[in-house]
Amino acid sequence: MTKILKDEDLVSGALMAVAIDALETAFLARAGNRLISPPRHHVSFPDRGDLVFTVGGILGEKPLAGFRVYETFEGMEHSQIVAVWLADDARLKGIVLGARLGNLRTGAIGGLAIRHLSAPDARTVGILGSGAQARTQLAAAAAVRKLDRARVYSRDAKNRAAFAAEMQQALGIEVEPAGSASKAVDGADIVICATTSQTPVIHARDLKPGVHVNTVGPKTQQGYELGLDIAYVAAVIATDSPEQTRAYASPFFLAGSGNEHRMADLADIIAGKAAGRGSPEDTTLFCSVGLAGTEVVVASAILDIL
Repeated sequence: MTKILKDEDLVSGALMAVAIDALETAFLARAGNRLISPPRHHVSFPDRGDLVFTVGGILGEKPLAGFRVYETFEGMEHSQIVAVWLADDARLKGIVLGARLGNLRTGAIGGLAIRHLSAPDARTVGILGSGAQARTQLAAAAAVRKLDRARVYSRDAKNRAAFAAEMQQALGIEVEPAGSASKAVDGADIVICATTSQTPVIHARDLKPGVHVNTVGPKTQQGYELGLDIAYVAAVIATDSPEQTRAYASPFFLAGSGNEHRMADLADIIAGKAAGRGSPEDTTLFCSVGLAGTEVVVASAILDIL
């Protein structure tokens, strides 16, 4: 019988480490041309929204294939479906329903970037945003670094206080709300920007030398959450999908800045084919855009243990 999982099945904090390890394998496969991950595909329903498909999998001894589909229709509830097949015997391995898997996958990609680009002794995190993406990004950071403390800022004081209390209990580290974006990131070893802001919320002057920055929110020329000066001071700029940065309807936020040509594929950094952090003083920047096909890999790893 095909296994079906829902959001309530994916609440264990232990799943983040499972997702990160699964994605490490996937990114190494990508570097070896064994990951199938074309850019996402939109099917428009006029005046209603889109169905968005990402299709992909891994080639090799145990090939996987599958897809994720989500919608952009107006409404209070949004749903997603991820289906996984074993590509060597055509067996449908399982289906995962709900939004939690996508957030877990995005957080785990951020965790991979932190594992391979942040300073090995990074202990403090500044978080901008207090939604689901901010939660999984911080959980992923805690899974790959021995964190002591985090500070969070978002526009709503109640939301950032709730985030701090929840994540402190979940992760067992000190998490405190900050009164401004600059205070949240001041002196932080790792900065996670997971906002919905269409204008920059931090600039290079707010960051210490040697910081690693993950940007998860808006990143097109219609709107972006980081000051462009952060890209100029970054010794390394990486993304999980250069293909996706070229596929946006609005150009990627670094297009035309002279920095887009410096952007490395995170998979190549993980595989040692591209340079990562070179010194403790290097500022590094990771632009998360959502590598297609990776939902399938994470779903498969979770289906193996649940």
